[in-house]
Amino acid sequence: MTSRPFRSASGPIRIANCSGFYGDRLSAAAEMVNDGPIDVLTGDWLAELTMLILARTRERRPGGGYARSFVKQMEQVMGTCLDTGIKVVSNAGGLDPRGCAQAVAEVAERLGLRPRIAFVDGDDLMARLGPGAADAVTLRSFATGEPMTDTSDLITANAYLGGWGIAEALRRGADVVVTGRVTDAAVACGPAAWHHGWAVDDWDALAGAVAAGHVIECGTQATGGNYSFFTEVEGMDRAGFPWAEIAADGSSVIGKHDGTGGEVTVGTVTAQLLYEIDAPGYLGPDVTARFDTIRLTQAGSDRVRIDSVRGEPPPPTLKVATNQLGGYRSEINVALTGLDIDAKAALVHDAFWRACPHDPGDYAKVTERVVRTDKTDPATNEEAVAVWRLTVFDHDEDRLGRTLSDATNELALATIPGMFSAGSAARPRAFGVYRPATVPAETVPQYVTFLDGERTVVDPVPVPVAPVPPVPSPAAAAAVRDWGPVVRAPLGRVAGTRSGDKGGNANLGVFARSADAFEWLDGFLTTERVRELLPEAAPLRVDRHRLGNIWSLNFVVHGLLGDGVAASDRQDPQAKSLGEWLRARVVDVPETLLDR
Repeated sequence: MTSRPFRSASGPIRIANCSGFYGDRLSAAAEMVNDGPIDVLTGDWLAELTMLILARTRERRPGGGYARSFVKQMEQVMGTCLDTGIKVVSNAGGLDPRGCAQAVAEVAERLGLRPRIAFVDGDDLMARLGPGAADAVTLRSFATGEPMTDTSDLITANAYLGGWGIAEALRRGADVVVTGRVTDAAVACGPAAWHHGWAVDDWDALAGAVAAGHVIECGTQATGGNYSFFTEVEGMDRAGFPWAEIAADGSSVIGKHDGTGGEVTVGTVTAQLLYEIDAPGYLGPDVTARFDTIRLTQAGSDRVRIDSVRGEPPPPTLKVATNQLGGYRSEINVALTGLDIDAKAALVHDAFWRACPHDPGDYAKVTERVVRTDKTDPATNEEAVAVWRLTVFDHDEDRLGRTLSDATNELALATIPGMFSAGSAARPRAFGVYRPATVPAETVPQYVTFLDGERTVVDPVPVPVAPVPPVPSPAAAAAVRDWGPVVRAPLGRVAGTRSGDKGGNANLGVFARSADAFEWLDGFLTTERVRELLPEAAPLRVDRHRLGNIWSLNFVVHGLLGDGVAASDRQDPQAKSLGEWLRARVVDVPETLLDR
């Protein structure tokens, strides 16, 4: 790839989001195209779990390797996009970008339209695994760095590509660009790089675009969705989708169409910046964006300015999302009602395993827990109920299902009073295991292919010849203030959160809404305190990262989600509610902060 001169004369480009996940609001594309001015329509369809879902769908149905909802949206808006010059960029291609592009072309032909459609691939590494593969690559464990010597059980292996393939497709005249596995921010960073003519080493500009792309990639999470202080936001019954207006220097304004629900504030943008991140150096294939340098300013009603973002070169490796079939799982839930909950749980445990023809040790994995949803002096039948939950994993489907349900049925009239099934799912379900890996970036080019046959190779971002000096981390405050009298109150009275999954790890972002509240939070919320307030994290490694520029802390709880969302036996396998649990914990809070 050749560097192009930086063109600062170009105006900003408005990039809109219409999807935060596969299954998001189908009408969002039409809303973003018809309800206000935009230059590019984008969306994100590819969560880590989605690649596994698409692989399973493709096994059952030919052509099932891409997000078909995107094709439906194109039927709604493609004509308007072509008439008004709106470009479309989507990662809905999933495991089959060519198939998705061809499906869009079929819709266009049916509508009498003639868009120029390109797809970007090169991310799918399955054909390149194994010593005998052509142009073979070696995957290394993301956690340990050790080579993954046996990849025979993988069903997907997709590298996270950046935005330069998208930029090249747009430069060559594409109206619609469909990609496979690119980073969530790439669908915004690529169009911005194309529009402004950025070079591959315009690190600060690229970092700013990545920050903007990260904010809008989850759709309405930037406009009040999943926001801790949602009760302060109007129109949350139908939140509008966001857009980012990215300038030539990489700064941006986050907004939404006028008259739509929700809001765009420093608070909603801060919350989304904290979503599914790790260290302040946010690694990507195009640039390392330093989230500890971001500055946020309320620039008007539903307008937040992001600037001052610094960038560094990307790492020499690309992250690779791999999935393998892990086996089968069944779940049994038995209601424990009223008094003597612990004794009832013990009896159900003993009687179940007496009735089951297999011992717990015969299975690949067994977890049991008592979920205490019951209340003292319950006012309703539901408030009297706790649940004994058994989850069984095994590679042999026949050892689950009927075997487990028959054992449960034996208990119905012979064990605890008030027994009933509380939503059991004894029928075996296949599950997948997510294994993040890395591959040398230099081995994974991007391929830009137009449906008319034109094809271009986009080389990986080159390693800088001379080392780029790292951006220094802002210093933490040293003084410890005397906060005076404290009262017992939920932590959520003074802090918001946003949490999510990072493979088997959970990220937990915590933010304050004033400098004083952050100063207290920074001193109060240590890793030890997080383990104390969230006992499930007590035996696990917890990392703490400080982002004082946006009054925030980010914690990464390693291993909380086991082998990832598809294999987790947690009630909330994506850790979406982890932050709200933390906010509900009662702690000593300075009276002065509560008064404000």
